[in-house]
Amino acid sequence: MSENNKLQKKLPDSIKEKTQYFLAFGVIATMLLVTGFPLFVITFFGIFAYFVWKTFLSPSHNGVRDVFEFYLTANEILRDDDRRWFGFEIQEVITNGELILQRMSGAPPLVYFTLGALYHRIGNYKSAVNHLTYVLENNTSDEAQYLYATPELKEYVKVLRKIEREPAEAPQTSAAIRALERTRRNRGQVILDESKKALEVLEEKKLATQISQGEQRKSVESGIIAHLEGERHIPNYDQIQQTEAEKSETKFNFTTFATLINEKVDDSPKPENSKPKKKEPKIPQNRKTISEVLHDIYDK
Repeated sequence: MSENNKLQKKLPDSIKEKTQYFLAFGVIATMLLVTGFPLFVITFFGIFAYFVWKTFLSPSHNGVRDVFEFYLTANEILRDDDRRWFGFEIQEVITNGELILQRMSGAPPLVYFTLGALYHRIGNYKSAVNHLTYVLENNTSDEAQYLYATPELKEYVKVLRKIEREPAEAPQTSAAIRALERTRRNRGQVILDESKKALEVLEEKKLATQISQGEQRKSVESGIIAHLEGERHIPNYDQIQQTEAEKSETKFNFTTFATLINEKVDDSPKPENSKPKKKEPKIPQNRKTISEVLHDIYDK
């Protein structure tokens, strides 16, 4: 009996599921065949039932299996064993973790923490802070607060407890889960603080860069404006000629305007009571004296 149990434990889950299905189908097919159902009808319903079973039952198992594969690969990346990982490898694992969060309602907190640690590894500190804050600084993210479980979460917990009770069935997965939980407990807050500080430094650098770019833009704009203003104030020959012509025209207009005003004033009617002014005799300039006149007459 014990040997049979050991052999059964060593069988993969997929083989167990298929074996159970074929046994159930064989029993039901035998009963239908005895009762007189045609063989092709039994075969048709058997194939139809198999595809329905694969459609409705396999996704949940595959979803749970993806979670544990994510743990396994992420732990290999986060483990400090001097291995060099390519960026696209880490990014693929992060993408798988994000898909798990989108697909699985009520995802385990360990998935959030693992994603945060991976984001911290590649330097995406903003996403690291978001995921790690949810796990480490949010009381609702504690496992004890999950009072109502979704079918996916129930299946996950079922597989998780099985691995914990019998780690020999999946030793690598069991070790990865323990390592991630230990990192979450011992270094989770340290990773979160480092991510926050690094994010603050990046924000300060970004702000300083924006200010510097703004100052450079202003200096360039002011230089362009000064250059344009300088060109505007440098007159060319045509502008000088035009300015002189405008000045002469303005002077002529002003003289004409003054003349018209004087004529207007002279032609304006004088008041009746005003007495005419006596005209003073004009004294000819360069008038000769009497002695000079007599001297001229006698000389002639």
